Amino acid sequence: MTTFEKHYIGKGTKLENLDIIRVVLPAEGLDAAMFEKNGIKYLSFEVAKLKEADKFGRTHTCYFQTKVYTDNPVQDEPVKQKKADKKSSKKQAQPAEDDLPF
Repeated sequence: MTTFEKHYIGKGTKLENLDIIRVVLPAEGLDAAMFEKNGIKYLSFEVAKLKEADKFGRTHTCYFQTKVYTDNPVQDEPVKQKKADKKSSKKQAQPAEDDLPF
């Protein structure tokens, strides 16, 4: 199963009386949002309107997405199981502890 993870990289402001959004992004860390095709490097990101402006008056947010693959897609269990099977399947259904430090 594939899902997408958002990585927020900056914010922007809609310019008065124009349909233009001014976006300021830090150059550091943008390598992760870049890809190459036919020898040309591209920067890919999305700009989304915020529900309301933040305390600095910024009206839009910017992010790029990465694909997240899961190794074990969720599978439907059989409707009828024996009592012993239920106990063993409950042990298997619990997620394993992550080795991540955070």
